[in-house]
Amino acid sequence: MIYPIYIHGSAVLRAGTENIDKNYPDLGKLISDMFDTMYASEGVGLAAPQIGKAVNIFVIDASPFSDDDPGLQNFKKVFINAEIYERFGDDGLFNEGCLSFPGIREDVSRKTQIRIKYLDENFVEHDEEYSGTAARIIQHEYDHIEGKSFIDHLSPLRKTLLKSKLAAMAKGKYKADYKTRQDK
Repeated sequence: MIYPIYIHGSAVLRAGTENIDKNYPDLGKLISDMFDTMYASEGVGLAAPQIGKAVNIFVIDASPFSDDDPGLQNFKKVFINAEIYERFGDDGLFNEGCLSFPGIREDVSRKTQIRIKYLDENFVEHDEEYSGTAARIIQHEYDHIEGKSFIDHLSPLRKTLLKSKLAAMAKGKYKADYKTRQDK
């Protein structure tokens, strides 16, 4: 099933999430549907709040970045009940976009390395360190499970310059090449 992507202005994007256990209803189908939705929307990551579910799960397939970083060739992962517990390294700028903010791209500064604890789709526990593009994508998706977005990392001036675009988007004035939804 391809879910519609919830757009800026939808309450679920700011609500935060709850952890789940392996008895979460139809978890395997949800994970499969999240990947299908992400691919149909041409994304590299998707968090549950972006499809209207306030649970701590996100999926990533960073293989589109493998030309620049061969280590991302088969970087397809599921993160359940994730917790980034350390961010370190340099601050790195990267031009980010987000499926929940169609048509908006901005330079975002994030730490270049992270340490994260999470469960995979089989509820196997992991404690791993990531750097570079993988760390950036994980941090972007992790923001969603905390009720944040890449816009929250912008300077006050950049936020002011985007204010009218964001207000229009929250009122349903945007274009996207994928299914979308907006709830207040």
